[in-house]
Amino acid sequence: MSKRTDPDKFIVTKYVLYPGLLLALLVRCCVAAYPYSGRGAPPMFGDFEAQRHWQEVTVHTPARDWYRNTTHNDLQYWGLDYPPLSAYHSLLLGLVADWLEPESVRLFASRGYESETHETFMRWTVFLSDLYFYVTAVLCICIHMERVTSKSELSVFKRTDVSTVICLLYPGIILIDHGHFQYNCVSLGLFLRATFFIVAIENDIMATIFFVLALNYKQMELYHALPFFFYLLRKCFITVTNESSMAHLIYRFTKLAIAVIGTFSAVWYPLVHSWDDVLQILHRLFPIKRGVFEDKVSNVWCSANVFVKLKHVYNNEEMVRMCVMSTLVACMPSCLDLFFRINRKKFVLCLINVSLAFFLFSYQVHEKSILLVAIPVTIYLPDDPFTSLWFLLLSTFSMLPLLLKDGLLLPLLCTSSIYLSFYSIALHLSGLETNIFSVLSANTVYEAAKTKSYNHVVMKLFSTMFFFSLQGMILLGLGSLLVKPPPQYPDLFPLLISMYSCLHFIFFLIYFTYCQLQLPMCLPVQLKVKKN
Repeated sequence: MSKRTDPDKFIVTKYVLYPGLLLALLVRCCVAAYPYSGRGAPPMFGDFEAQRHWQEVTVHTPARDWYRNTTHNDLQYWGLDYPPLSAYHSLLLGLVADWLEPESVRLFASRGYESETHETFMRWTVFLSDLYFYVTAVLCICIHMERVTSKSELSVFKRTDVSTVICLLYPGIILIDHGHFQYNCVSLGLFLRATFFIVAIENDIMATIFFVLALNYKQMELYHALPFFFYLLRKCFITVTNESSMAHLIYRFTKLAIAVIGTFSAVWYPLVHSWDDVLQILHRLFPIKRGVFEDKVSNVWCSANVFVKLKHVYNNEEMVRMCVMSTLVACMPSCLDLFFRINRKKFVLCLINVSLAFFLFSYQVHEKSILLVAIPVTIYLPDDPFTSLWFLLLSTFSMLPLLLKDGLLLPLLCTSSIYLSFYSIALHLSGLETNIFSVLSANTVYEAAKTKSYNHVVMKLFSTMFFFSLQGMILLGLGSLLVKPPPQYPDLFPLLISMYSCLHFIFFLIYFTYCQLQLPMCLPVQLKVKKN
């Protein structure tokens, strides 16, 4: 168990916290000034129109019809395909929009509505959702990180101010939520709260409730479900009372089951009146007919499809079975290690490994799903800042084709430059002799972090690999912008980017799994309440 400083003597390091927070929020506002997905591109437009349309549908149709094809709800036009909590969020925003600008959510007549006032309103809804759900959750985790670290082990990356700003400046989520336009900040914020209740508060019931809420906002939170399941199940077997082991196991498991069932029931009850309603919602949430992937995703199936046209060899049902089996095989080393050799420090690594396995091998993966891997990596960065930085830059690069399509090249370059610049500032704050190129040196970064102690050869190898990896990203990026692909291969560069990124992600899966397996077993101990 980590050594904990005396709470009475604990002071948050906040020298760069306030300017860093203002910078992170300012970057979000600047990115929001650029085009959103599908702007001025009828008939379907893009994700911005999808979110606006869901507000229109939830405001003007009965809740029971939100997931059904009716005369007032055409599922072929951006039909609702996120869980109920996302629908309630759309309803709340839709009611506000209906009050401010009724034309923006008028049934049927508002399709493709793109007024400047409504765009401003929508951008503000993302900004406020980000501030309320995601920013506060990151701050809680980063404060905890410094609080449990002794002064002798406190590195610059574990300071509350530095770690918070590094997390919030991650370009991927800024570009997708505030540029492309989505509300990933809500589900990821709820997920981070659930993680906080496990790694900091050790309140399993609250962790369960928040994770179920995250899952009910976006079904892609299934990427994180297995680590929560195995960790909480394993804790049920830890005896901390004088009761018999079996009674204690049943008691703790029952509490968790009640939390899961109760939260699911509260969220689904307004929409469900029969099993047919449940099946219809599930059918919308998991559309098997869409195929194994969309666009050019940096996963195994998209890369393999270059050589073997999977859709011509396997039908959707066969691909689902292959994806499920492959994903489980890739997940099991981390999950079983977490269960049999439980350690709170392993939990975040297990989140990274399982979500990465889901991204690489699961069914119906989007390029934006890499955010589900990247956010756990951001909270692991203080423990392994060099490899985590590498992964975060690569994860943003893997979405380059999507960002280019949305006209977000300049925001991509600016946010990445700001991120690297602040990372360099963090290295300088460590007290070491550093410069702008120090981020390329694994030895310098790990020395500043006071964490890993690989030998000189391994450090040199990591630095060299990172350098050439960056060169590959730059060359592929320039190729996408400046080189016209052959007419018979119009998707040449998106495919090269997806394959290049996929190879990296496979390497990271192996690396982070190794890191998890290296950690020893350490049973979670229930914290004693301090008495005055």
